[in-house]
Amino acid sequence: MDQSTIDRIKADPNFQRLVKKRSRLAWTLSFAMLIVYYSFILLVAFLPDVLAMQPFGDSIITLGVPMGVGIILFAFLLTGIYVYKANTEFDRLTAAVREHAE
Repeated sequence: MDQSTIDRIKADPNFQRLVKKRSRLAWTLSFAMLIVYYSFILLVAFLPDVLAMQPFGDSIITLGVPMGVGIILFAFLLTGIYVYKANTEFDRLTAAVREHAE
């Protein structure tokens, strides 16, 4: 790919929109995951008694187990959101950029 093609792609409004939307989504999802993860870590550090509670009566499962599973499921959800956006909106913008570049 020569420099003129690269410059044309960078100047394409669809490319600029793609970069902006993808970057905004990535930062938003990353921030959401960091908030959830570090909230759990802070809970472990400063309120371990909360995690030791047994919400299911006499079960040996403490509150920390479902919270940990919830964090993992939240990560899967965020991944699914990104994949959905990538396969729909981002792919359409990428196709428009490719079409304009050729």
